[in-house]
Amino acid sequence: MSQIATQTEQKSTAKPNKSRRGIPEGLWLRCPSCSTMIYRRQMEANMHVCPECSHHYRISAKQRIEQLTDADTFVPMFTELRAGDPLNFVDLKKYPDRIVAEQKKTGQMEGCQAGSCFIKGRPAMLACLDLTFMMGSMGSVVGEMLTRAIEHATAEGLPLIIVSCSGGARMQEAGLSLMQMAKTSAALGRLDDAGGLFISVLTDPTTGGVTASFAMLGDFHIAEPRALIGFAGPRVIRQTIRQDLPEGFQRSEFLQERGMVDRVVHRHDLRSELARLIDYAGM
Repeated sequence: MSQIATQTEQKSTAKPNKSRRGIPEGLWLRCPSCSTMIYRRQMEANMHVCPECSHHYRISAKQRIEQLTDADTFVPMFTELRAGDPLNFVDLKKYPDRIVAEQKKTGQMEGCQAGSCFIKGRPAMLACLDLTFMMGSMGSVVGEMLTRAIEHATAEGLPLIIVSCSGGARMQEAGLSLMQMAKTSAALGRLDDAGGLFISVLTDPTTGGVTASFAMLGDFHIAEPRALIGFAGPRVIRQTIRQDLPEGFQRSEFLQERGMVDRVVHRHDLRSELARLIDYAGM
């Protein structure tokens, strides 16, 4: 018994492998598309795109703005807006507590950033949904920010670019969230009446009430490769209609073939494509 106890004690006091301990966690990651092990910094330097298969990783609104705009030209707007809780909504936690937790986690105040900017020297109004904040869901604040961005573009004669990346309407606001679909769509109608330009950029994922409103009302619809775009998810649709769905259903390339997306553009080329379309529209 004493010999067993001694062996157990030796095992418990054994030092961890130094070589293992010297490798920082998260330095490498496995691509979900091609399963290649990628050096994280190489992927980030490649605009968060896999260097082997061009899988486009999901990125935050802050990263999107940095990629698309000329350096130091983005001027944030409507940052004073804050979500209320008129429904006193509680799921696993109170809605205000969930908002505070998301703010601490992301460093952002809401699921959208909007402001004026320059894109390759072209003035523009840019709004980006932020998937890192409650899945980029559209509540009353996000809807109001988008509406104000649309109205500012209309008043100033600026081309409007909205980058969608969202799980849809925010369930914690129920009907108030759904109202944002009509509000943003009506604002886009006024922009169109004024002869304005709206470029809708669809990224992975663009779903739910966002797809069913402003995201599909663009003068141009641009999508990143293999982005999931649709209202309900493929699994829900399959269970509803009880039929197998076509290969690549609800992906950018599938929708382009059927005329719902104008162009599928690699992230490396997106900034140049936006500038080209602004020039093409004569803005």
